[in-house]
Order: sequence, then C-alpha cells, then structure tokens
Amino acid sequence: MNLPVEIAAGLLAAVVAVLLYGIFVERYLVRFPHHRIPVPNLPPAFAGTTVVHISDVHLSRLVPGWFVARLFRKVASLDKDLIVTTGDNVLGREVPERVDQVWALLGALRAPLGVFSVLGNCDHWAGAERSLRRLGESGQDVRGRAVAVEKDGQRLWIAGAGDLLEDHLPLDEVLAAVPEADCRIVLAHNPDTADTDFTARVDLMLAGHTHGGQVELPLIGIPMLPVKNKTYSYGLKPTPKGFPVFISKGIGWGIFPGRLNCFPEIPILELVPAGRA
Repeated sequence: MNLPVEIAAGLLAAVVAVLLYGIFVERYLVRFPHHRIPVPNLPPAFAGTTVVHISDVHLSRLVPGWFVARLFRKVASLDKDLIVTTGDNVLGREVPERVDQVWALLGALRAPLGVFSVLGNCDHWAGAERSLRRLGESGQDVRGRAVAVEKDGQRLWIAGAGDLLEDHLPLDEVLAAVPEADCRIVLAHNPDTADTDFTARVDLMLAGHTHGGQVELPLIGIPMLPVKNKTYSYGLKPTPKGFPVFISKGIGWGIFPGRLNCFPEIPILELVPAGRA
C-alpha cells in the first residue's frame, strides 16, 4: 500500500523527532526514584537505612564529565546512609583517561555508613588493570569479598561479585566468611549473577547492566535486554533462588545512544524488614 507523500513525510518526521528526543533530551533527564525494599534478616538497627544506588554511568562523549559531576553533587546533597555503585563506569575500549576521570568523581563520594563498589564488563573493556587498580585505591572495593557495616552494635554485610561476563567470582567463596545468621547484600553488575551456581544465602542483590532496556514501547514493551533471564529488566524482581534482586536502569547507554520511555535514574532504596514494604 502506497501512502500519500504528505502522510509518509509526516510519519518520517515523527520518527525522526522521537529519535532526536531520545538521543538529546530523555537521556539527560535523570530521575531519583524512591523505593522501599524488603530485606530478609535485616537487623532492626538498619530498618529505614537509605542506599543510593549508582550504576552504568558510562562516562563518554555523550555522558561527559561535567554531567556526571553535576549528578554526583545531587547525590552528595541527598539524605542517605550508604552509597553503592554496580559498575560500567565508562564506555569505550582501552580508554584509560576515562577510567581516571570517572574514578576521580567516584572516589570523592561519601556516605555515613560507607561507599561500596564493584566493576562491570565495560570497566574491563576500558582497561581491566587500570579499572581494578582505581577501584582498589578508592577504598570502596568489595569485589570478591564481604565487608561488615555496623550500626548500634548490629551489622549487615556488603559483598561484591565479579562481573559475570569478564571475571565471575563464585558467590559461595565470596560469602564464605559471613556468619550464617547475618544479613547479606550482594553487589553484582549483571543480574544474571543471581542465577549462577551457588548455595550460600543472599538476602538482597543490587545490580545494573540492563539500562532498563533503554527503550520501552507501548503495547510492545522492551524490545531487547542484554541478559539471559528476560524477567530481569528493572526494579525489584524475584529470583529462582528465592531472594530479590533490584536492578537499576542506570545513567548511560549501550548500543542505542538514547532512551525512549525509559528515563535514566539513580534510585534511592529504603531498606525495611521483609513483610513491611
């Protein structure tokens, strides 16, 4: 069926306008949504703890340093207890200058109960040795280990998985030193880590990687997700092992340099005992 020239031109103009909006407008409209997250075995002292979850910064030409610095100034102004970052801090292959630039910003983050970070696949692609070194120098490194956070004589543990694609670390080994009764929150870049082979208890996993799909269409949904488990899109999701995973839409981009109906975000998570969310 041949459309009249005027209609075809109008449709083409509409498609171009939507794409330009996604590339030059929505991708910069970062939201700070608040979520109440139920956590099994959460110590009473940590009820109401607020966690700022930064993921997929993807510092690059389209996510410049000044923009990231502005977002982090907003993070600094938030009422928070913890900050976690779940990787993919830069975009590009072998870009050591971007690794240094983003870690100058990440390393300046502060929170009363600490800042804890792991790496993503893009951090390895940008320069694995440099990314690992900057992570270690930051004082935020929980990759492959668990760190206790204490409050009012009680504690929970923040543990870090390696990136599933580039340096997967078995969670049974990562959590081996954590007392069985203690609450465990695992940071993992890729939410598919939740489905890997391990038997240790996890109370909550925080992840990124998906960017929420970057595009969510009416009636169609999300056309593409870079994960095996396609239920892991964004937000709080159940896992086959029975614990919840929260997936941030993140800040940056992957294949498509924009977003449509999928605003970038830095979520603020309020931890509450399971059953009270």
